[in-house]
Amino acid sequence: MTIKNYGLLIKELYAELIKLETEEEAELFLEDLCTMKELESMSQRLRAAKMLLDGKTYNEIVDETEISSATLARVSKCIRYGKGGYKTVLTKNKD
Repeated sequence: MTIKNYGLLIKELYAELIKLETEEEAELFLEDLCTMKELESMSQRLRAAKMLLDGKTYNEIVDETEISSATLARVSKCIRYGKGGYKTVLTKNKD
């Protein structure tokens, strides 16, 4: 399969994700779609992003999440230079 085709498949995944309306639907879908290790890794990165946005230090984040320093650096880079996905998710409906 070409990269172009993967792009189309990824867009299909995005379209399916936005159809989910509840946490239960998201749980059922993601548990079918992903391995437990993938879910744990995504959850860990999301927690690390939240902590970075809350001003926590690298040491605090590593201690609490057990994330690798390389992964934490990547999350930090995404927050600083990425497309804003972490900020969008973590600030949505925040009152």
